[in-house]
Amino acid sequence: MLDEFSRLGLRDVVLSPGSRSQALALAAAEYERAGILRVRVRIDERVAGFLGLGLAVETRVPVVVMMTSGTAVANLHPAVLEAYHSGVPLIVLSSDRPESLRGIRSNQTTQQPGIFGAATPLGWDVPAPTGAEGEEAAAQAVAREAWTAALAGLGGRPGPVHVNVAFSEPLSSATRLPERAGENDRPRSAEPDEPPTPAALSLAPAPRTVVVAGTGAGAVAEETARALGAPLLAEVTSGAHFGPQLVVAYRELLDDPEFGGAVERVVVFGHPTLSRQVPALIQRSGVETIVVRSPGADDYNPGHRVTAFAEAVTVVGDPDSSAEARAWLGRWVFASRALLEPPPAPTAAQLGNAEFARRELAAIRQPVDRRMLVEAVWRSTWPHDRLVLGASRLIRVADAALPGKRIPVHANRGLAGIDGTIATALGIALATPSGGTTRVLLGDLAALHDAGALLFGAGEVRPRIQVIVGNDGGGTIFDTLEVAGSAPQDALDRVLLTPQTVDFESLAGAYGWQYLRASTRGELDQALTASAEPTLIEVPLER
Repeated sequence: MLDEFSRLGLRDVVLSPGSRSQALALAAAEYERAGILRVRVRIDERVAGFLGLGLAVETRVPVVVMMTSGTAVANLHPAVLEAYHSGVPLIVLSSDRPESLRGIRSNQTTQQPGIFGAATPLGWDVPAPTGAEGEEAAAQAVAREAWTAALAGLGGRPGPVHVNVAFSEPLSSATRLPERAGENDRPRSAEPDEPPTPAALSLAPAPRTVVVAGTGAGAVAEETARALGAPLLAEVTSGAHFGPQLVVAYRELLDDPEFGGAVERVVVFGHPTLSRQVPALIQRSGVETIVVRSPGADDYNPGHRVTAFAEAVTVVGDPDSSAEARAWLGRWVFASRALLEPPPAPTAAQLGNAEFARRELAAIRQPVDRRMLVEAVWRSTWPHDRLVLGASRLIRVADAALPGKRIPVHANRGLAGIDGTIATALGIALATPSGGTTRVLLGDLAALHDAGALLFGAGEVRPRIQVIVGNDGGGTIFDTLEVAGSAPQDALDRVLLTPQTVDFESLAGAYGWQYLRASTRGELDQALTASAEPTLIEVPLER
C-alpha cells in the first residue's frame, strides 16, 4: 500500500507510535531510509493530524497520517473536520483489530469504520492480511482509490478519506522493501482520473458590483475584480488581499447606506468568515449573489439567498469605463484609505531635530497594542515566507487594518477552531521551501490549547518558525461581543474570558524553543528578525 501511495505522489507521512500500527510504522521508516518518503513522528495524534493538515495545505498533495487503534483514531477528528470543511486532501490510515475481536470488549477496540461520520464520506475497512493470493493487488487498489478520492472524491473537490487496516498477531516482522519500491514506471491497473476542467459562468461588467474574497479565494479573485472594474473586499487570509482595487475598511463601508446599501451584485470567491457584514449583504433583498465554488464540504450560501453557483467565472467584455463606473470603484477605494491612513507625521524640519528625535525615541518605546502587533508581523513577512493566523481576536484586527500585500497567508477557517494552530503552522513550515520563515500569530489561549505541538522528538526536523503569542491573559475576544454588555463581569471572566497566568518562557524552555519577550515597538521589530531556531515570541497586551 505504501509503495503504491509513493508512486502516486505521496511524499509525507505523519505517524504516532502504537502497537497495532507497528507494521505500518516500520514500513514507513524503511521508505524514509530509502529516500522515498519523509516521515514525521509526533506522540500526540491530534498534533499529528493538524501537522498533516498543514503539510497538505502547503503542498496541495495528500498526506498520510497513521496511528494505532482506539482513542488514537478519535484524536484525528478535529483535523479531519477542518480538512473536510476546508477541502484539504488527507488520508487517515488507522490500524485496527480484526473483525473477530470487534464487539467483544477487546482492549483498545471500538467501531473505527465510520468513526468520522460525514467528514469522511469515503472509507475502506481492510481485513487483516493472511498471506492469501491477491492481497498485494488489493492493497494497491485501495491506495489508488483513496488517493483519487482525497484529491477529488467530494463531488470533484479534495478532502479527507479514511483507510482502516486490521492486523492480527503477530503484528510485524522484519520489513523489506519491494525490489522496485517507489518507481513510477510500473504498470497500474487504473490511473487516477484528472478532474475535468470546470465550465465557467460568463460575467459581464455591471454597475454597483463588488467582489468578495474569503479564505482560499486565491489571486483569481483579484484578477476578476480588475476585469470587472469592481471594488475588492478581500479578507486577509484570502490570498487576494492586494492590488489597486482592494478595500480594507469594507466593514465600515458595508455598514454605510451610500456604499453597502448601493450594492446590487456580489461575486464571492473562497469562504468569508471574518465579518458579519458580508453575509448580511448577501441576505439583503435585491442583491444578486454569484458564488464561485471552492474546496470544502458545503457551498457558501448565507440565508439560502445565493442567486447562482459556478465552478468558475469568465469576465466577458471590457471593464465599464463610464464615469459612473469609475466613480463607483474610486469612491470605495478612496473612502477605505481615508478611514485607515493616519494623519501625516510631522517632519524634522517642522519640529526641529531635538523634538523629532524625542518623538522617534518615544515611538520605539511605545507599548505594543494589537494593531501595532499585526502591522509589525505583516511588515516582517515577505513572499518567500508564510504567515499563519490563529482563530483569535488578532485575525480580526489584521483583517480590518492591514494594507494590501501579496504574501502567502494561511488560517484554519473551515471551522475556525483554535485547536491545532501551531501544529498546522509547523506542517506548513516543514513544507515551505528553504530560506523562508513561517510566522504564526495567535492568542494565548490558542497557543496553550496546542502547546503539545511544540514538542520535537529526537531526530525530527526543526523548521524556521516563529510562534508569536499575543498574551492578553485570556479570551478577550468575548469583550468585543454583545455578551460583554449584559453578562455579570465575574461570570463573564470565569466561563468565557478564562484568565490564565502561564509562564510562557518556562513553557518554551521545557520544549527546547528559543524565547523572546517583546513589550515595546522596538523590541518587537527586533524579535521578528528571522532566526534559524524555532522561536516563541511573547507579546504582552492590555485586555
